[in-house]
Amino acid sequence: MGKQYFTITYGCQMNESDTERINGQLAELGYTEAPAMEDADIIILNTCSIRQNAEEKVYGKIGEIKRVKEKNPDLLVGIMGCMAQENKGKLISRMPIIDFVLGPYHIHDLKEVVEEELAARQHVVRTQMNPERVKDYSELRAERKSRTFAWVPIMQGCNKFCTYCIVPYVRGRQTSRTVEDIVREAEGLAEEGYKEITLLGQNVNSYGLDFRDGTDFADLIRALDRVDGIERIRYMTSHPRDMTFDMVDAMADSPKVARHMHLPVQHGDNEMLRRMNRGYTIEHFMELLAYVRKRMPDIAVTTDLITGFPGETEEMHQATLRLLREAQFDSAYTFIYSPRQGTPAARMEDQIPDDVKKRRLQELMDVENEISLAKNQAMEGRVFSILVEGPTKQDAGHWYGRTSTNKMIIFPKTDGLAIGDMREALVEQAQTWVLKGKLV
Repeated sequence: MGKQYFTITYGCQMNESDTERINGQLAELGYTEAPAMEDADIIILNTCSIRQNAEEKVYGKIGEIKRVKEKNPDLLVGIMGCMAQENKGKLISRMPIIDFVLGPYHIHDLKEVVEEELAARQHVVRTQMNPERVKDYSELRAERKSRTFAWVPIMQGCNKFCTYCIVPYVRGRQTSRTVEDIVREAEGLAEEGYKEITLLGQNVNSYGLDFRDGTDFADLIRALDRVDGIERIRYMTSHPRDMTFDMVDAMADSPKVARHMHLPVQHGDNEMLRRMNRGYTIEHFMELLAYVRKRMPDIAVTTDLITGFPGETEEMHQATLRLLREAQFDSAYTFIYSPRQGTPAARMEDQIPDDVKKRRLQELMDVENEISLAKNQAMEGRVFSILVEGPTKQDAGHWYGRTSTNKMIIFPKTDGLAIGDMREALVEQAQTWVLKGKLV
């Protein structure tokens, strides 16, 4: 049957995009995707280290792979991504079944490592950070899961150093691809029939600041707006600190930029934002949010929230609840603070007990779920344009698509329907997370 690969991805959309390029290199070496882990000749875990439980999942999976390797001693096992960067050679010391460890800047080395260095069956560790490698992204073949939408990384790394976040330590300092390089990739995707692209970066609206020539995210949006064939442009994730009114104007003026903005506020109290090193105040955030909604009244705004950060008092927690009620986000991804070794927050005093964290998390979710449901119920009886993405996991007779505001509408499949179609859908029933309806 030939050589087969099996890759598992943990973490964010950037990791999903990296895995597509990992798979592309393996395909160039003649590997095909294995139906199951037990059938593979090479297994690669593309890992995340932003939270402790993400690392624990990886260690658990390596335990499963160990049993597979006992049956197939020739199996190659690789660890890539942020956890590889953070732990470096310690991973192999702890789990000797691992053959190679490659950090995020060494995706480009995969073919060489598999083809040459592993021929001698020696452990390989490559975790040096080399920002110049970001420029080579467009040269890497991607085995994309979708034929309709595509991830497009526009940068690597982060300069913000939020006190709770390990990303700058494992992804390095911010390095942006050139506008020309990104546009060239988007044009190639359009020629292949892709209709939607999602721009990826740790903070996409920080794009270009490392050029120090005035180029920014607004310039990139305006350049991509001119790419024929691309019908929707999404982006994630934004940072309130670097979002400018000009960027909002560029999005509002574009017929292609989706009417969805993910803008992580993280907390509703200014002292907490200072301790987190977020670089803005709640007053600034609300001013920015008001301008976004003024320029794009139909936009859906989502956010991230951290509860239980060191030093968070009950009064600070109540401030976040008030923020939710005032800001009226379409949805909020709420997280319990998880200490990451090597970050300043992990060394802070006044760590919050787990039972308090869990109670506060539930209170945040209860408030936001009411808001999210009300927002979706306001869509009942209305027709929206959707990009059809395919059948649901539970029922092949029901398909789904997403609105420009990133709301999922599930509907009965009709004859002649194809993935990638732009169709009109009537919303008949709203739920907290999804909408149900029919094509019209």
